Order: sequence, then C-alpha cells, then structure tokens
Amino acid sequence: MPGPGPHTMYTLATGLGLMNLSNGRFSPQHCIIYAINAFLGPDLGSFSEWLTSTLGVAQSLGSEFMDVIHHPFYYIFILGFPLSIFYSWVSRFCLQKGVLDSISGVPLNKMQCLYLISAGSLSHFFLDHLFEENGRSSMYLWILSTGWWKGRAPVNTDSVVVVGFLCICLIAGFIYINRVKPTKSIKTQSRQSLELIMVTGSLYCVWCACQKYLRKPPQPAIGEEADLGVLVFLAIYFFLPHSLCIMSMNSKDFMDSTHELPP
Repeated sequence: MPGPGPHTMYTLATGLGLMNLSNGRFSPQHCIIYAINAFLGPDLGSFSEWLTSTLGVAQSLGSEFMDVIHHPFYYIFILGFPLSIFYSWVSRFCLQKGVLDSISGVPLNKMQCLYLISAGSLSHFFLDHLFEENGRSSMYLWILSTGWWKGRAPVNTDSVVVVGFLCICLIAGFIYINRVKPTKSIKTQSRQSLELIMVTGSLYCVWCACQKYLRKPPQPAIGEEADLGVLVFLAIYFFLPHSLCIMSMNSKDFMDSTHELPP
C-alpha cells in the first residue's frame, strides 16, 4: 500500500491548490491538519499493531485496534471529536507562538478541524483502495465487479437510450444554468449546477445498480464499463473529501473583515 510519502504529498499538493485558489481562506494550518490526518490518521491502527508486535506485548489488542481504526469511517466516528479538540488547541498554540500562519489571524475551530480530519481519512483510503494488496483490495474488486467481463458486452438499446438521455440532460442543463447574461449570481449558478450533477449521477447509479443487481439475468449497464463502482468510489473518496476541505475554509466575509486596515 502507499507509504507516508504519497499520502502526504497528495494531500499537501491538494491543500496548496485550494490555498491558492481560495486566496488564503484555506490556510497553511488547514493544509497541515489535512495532510497529517491523511498520513498518520487511519495508520495509527497499523502503527499500534506494529508497535505491539515489536514489543511483544498486547499483540491481540494492537490487532483489534488496527481493525477498528484503519477504516475510512470508524476513524472519524471514534477519534474525530477528541482529535478536533486537540487540533483546535494546536492551531491556537501554533498561531500564538508564530509557528504556522492561519492568514486570517485566528485559529481553526473544532468544526473546521473535524472537517479536515474526515477529509484526511477519506483521502488516505483514496490511495489505499487503489494501490494496496496487489490490486486486489475489496473495494477495488467491487469496482471491477460492476463492469462486464463475460466476453464481449452486448450493446443494449435501452442502455444506450437511458445513458444517452442522462448525459444529454446533464450537458444541456449545465448550459442552461450557466447561459449568457444570467440573472442569478455565480454562487446560485454553482449550487444549481452541483445539484444537477448530483441528481444526474444518482439516477445514473440507480440505472447501473438495477441492471447489475435487480435484472434477471443481469446485463451490462453500458458496455463493459464499471460505471457504478467508479462513480460511487469517486463520490466518497475524491469529491467528498475535497468538499469537506472547502467546507472547512474561513468565510469570505470573515476574511475581508480581518484584513480591513484601521482608520
């Protein structure tokens, strides 16, 4: 599986991009908490298993801790709240001591830290699921299982019609929402565009799931493609953690008020 280097570089590079695009609303403190929870976070379970086996004490306890903590959601549910308190304190300490800038001049609060802890855990497994166990992780095998590997996939007219209709609705709807001289704000357009993508994606997944799991006998949803697995995986392990990072940003109004010059 990926080691500390890929986890840390992936999340730090992502955080750096968000920091530049947000003009500092996603700060260096956001970056480091996000990266630490992608690198060390769920691997606390692996570390505990290694430590107990090396010391030769409480090995069964270390293995149980590994099974519970090294999980994209158990890590958040079990350690998310206490770690959010700890990281919020660390954020305040680093700011007071001049160790790490927050740009806004105030430390991260507990909710911002919880968002970053959750994002770090999910980003950790984004790499783990793809590049561990010699390509035979349970998640990766499930993604592949949603495709069609029983010889050449038949081309079904109903699949072409449904998938083509959904894709056309997605593109046409996006163009309509973002048409020239809109009467709505950019924020409203972005929200409506996101809702369109989510609705279309959900309908696409429902169609694929029906063809795979409800139809007797099952038939390929769209050729040989593993679209259901790919969409679910990207939604949980790519788009969700980045959305959590965006939710953890300082608000624009708050940033503007902290940068106002004194009279």
